[in-house]
Amino acid sequence: EVQLVESGGGLVQAGGSLRLSCATSGLSFDEDTIGWFRQAPGKEREAVACLSNSDGITDYADSVKGRFTISGDDTKNTVTVYLQMNNLKPEDTAIYSCAAFEGNLTDYVCLAPWFDFWGQGTQVTVSP
Repeated sequence: EVQLVESGGGLVQAGGSLRLSCATSGLSFDEDTIGWFRQAPGKEREAVACLSNSDGITDYADSVKGRFTISGDDTKNTVTVYLQMNNLKPEDTAIYSCAAFEGNLTDYVCLAPWFDFWGQGTQVTVSP
């Protein structure tokens, strides 16, 4: 059974930083793509960043390039994926969720319909 659990959200002032974590079980770091998505009130869910370790590809939304970094590790068969968020802006306020699917970013793209497994999400609030 695949499980994803996010942590690290919170309230931060504009210009500050947060690091989100996605602890997973049942995933293969060498076969699966893991991504971060966000949804703000009244807006559609959007892809923030994706990581495909098998082909070494990362993909970022234009709005977060240069500010956010996705990374991951596989320790004792537990895959954890991180989203380091720097220089946060009020428009980054949203619920952030991690998700995964079996496949890589050479053959697929960082878009929500491809993702089969989802976490519950963690709230990120950036004050002006």
